[in-house]
Amino acid sequence: MKKLFLGNEAVARGLYEAGCRVISSYPGTPSTEITEYAATYDEMYSEWAPNEKVACEVAIGASMGGARAFSAMKHVGLNVAADPLYTASYTGVNGGLVIAVADDPGMHSSQNEQDSRHHAIASKIPMLEPADSAECLAFTKRAFELSEEYDTPFFIRLCTRISHSRSLVETTDRVEPPLKEYVKNPAKNVMMPAMARGRHVFVEKRMKALAEFAEFCDLNRTEYYDTSIGIIASGASYQYAKEALGENASYLKLGMVNPLPVKLIEDFAAKCDKVYVVEELDDIIETHCRKFGISVIGKELFPLTGELSQAIVAEKILGEEKQTLSLKDEIPVRPPVMCCGCPHRGLFYALKRENVFVSGDIGCYTLGSQPPLSAIDTCVCMGASVSGLHGFNTARGAEQAKKAVAVIGDSTFIHSGITSLIDIAYNKGISTIVILDNSITGMTGHQQNPTTGYTIKGDPTAAVSLEKLVQAVGIHRVRVVDPYDLKETQKALKEELAVEEPSVIIARRPCALLKYVKHKPSLKVDREKCRSCKACLRIGCPAISMREGKAVIDHTQCVGCGLCEDLCKFGAIVGGEADK
Repeated sequence: MKKLFLGNEAVARGLYEAGCRVISSYPGTPSTEITEYAATYDEMYSEWAPNEKVACEVAIGASMGGARAFSAMKHVGLNVAADPLYTASYTGVNGGLVIAVADDPGMHSSQNEQDSRHHAIASKIPMLEPADSAECLAFTKRAFELSEEYDTPFFIRLCTRISHSRSLVETTDRVEPPLKEYVKNPAKNVMMPAMARGRHVFVEKRMKALAEFAEFCDLNRTEYYDTSIGIIASGASYQYAKEALGENASYLKLGMVNPLPVKLIEDFAAKCDKVYVVEELDDIIETHCRKFGISVIGKELFPLTGELSQAIVAEKILGEEKQTLSLKDEIPVRPPVMCCGCPHRGLFYALKRENVFVSGDIGCYTLGSQPPLSAIDTCVCMGASVSGLHGFNTARGAEQAKKAVAVIGDSTFIHSGITSLIDIAYNKGISTIVILDNSITGMTGHQQNPTTGYTIKGDPTAAVSLEKLVQAVGIHRVRVVDPYDLKETQKALKEELAVEEPSVIIARRPCALLKYVKHKPSLKVDREKCRSCKACLRIGCPAISMREGKAVIDHTQCVGCGLCEDLCKFGAIVGGEADK
């Protein structure tokens, strides 16, 4: 049956058809939907893990137990999972083990533009890269087969455009490979130095065998048209080149990007007058070609940053400017903002009023760095707000600590903030941490997490108590505030910053977009009382604007949170139907 699938949806279907049994992931755009779609198949066990390292270890354990297992993450999540994965390369597998990593060229939703092919090379784990949804499904199934054949984990590398684009796939029935027998084998599975030395030898032999496989496998293919131009590409880059050049060029499409073939590339290059390597981000394929003396043109033409496009390929190779449907030059910039009624807005307004240094983290609340709030000073990675603040305060002293806080979300705190907080408690730090508990994993699209009390399928489960957890790691000063209550939030910040011991403030209110949240009626502006002071604009709410010199509240967006009402010194913001 043919269906139109997202790339991520097709990977999930591939898991189902391949007989995958265990799936553990942590949400991260653009990979999130793989696990969400996988959870709709009752034949497979799916879960959200606290972080990517745990997710990967669950999948490794399931593989050792004889099941086909899978984990999905975004590129920066692969950094978190690298510790177990690099060693899993040595242990190999029992049941097939596949790891999907979704890169984000252009940084649509990420803090860096990392190229995950480096991880595949460094860990000596083979990697496949699909170019459309059909290949997402097919390559996922093939990865399980090859994983078991070559005794290795396998990477599937996606990118934003492949993950979030739709194309036709043909679905088939699920296979049910039997659970493989577990045989005790410390020499293979216990990676202490004496065993690991022998396994490293195995890994090198395996990579050599896979390199030979790459020379003739159907994952890599040639398409000969006009041989005056030869294109070597993979994934989305292949699609850009094919659409830009059509039959005016010939193509070597690489579906396996680690290890890369040599003779196949040499033969292709020998048949073409001029060969271009078209790849996003780093020059992985290009460097491989040059290593073996194959003359190619690559990054001297194409950028090391951002996404490629059909227009870029045509311009760089043909010197032609392609007409594209772009509105970038015709519409004003619309930077992302926190939603109307976002519980983080009140907290950030209070922080701005205190004029404190704010060590930020990854999540919806990172938008607090944008004007007019401009409340966040730093953002590095998941959990770094807490440990980073400890380092900042240690460097600058106790007086600075009274004017500095860290902010971190509930899901991010569970992901990697706990150990950072333990570091503060254990080493007698005096930092103030604010956990922004909006009762969900917000930025990636409302996934459950260990604090919400529900599993990925919505089943009730144990919920982590942030208050008890924080106290258990050694923090004695813990208080909960409602960020809609500006006075109480301000009071809590002042008091906790004043003490010379570690403290945690939990700013708790559910995300305004959660379906169960009941909003108050929208507010309106009394134009007679409005003094056009624009104080209400200081919180950066998208529902508030100025019209004909007076503040106006859009009733279709306002959720009646009341923050702007607290800011107005003239009583001009009141309940009722909004201005027309």
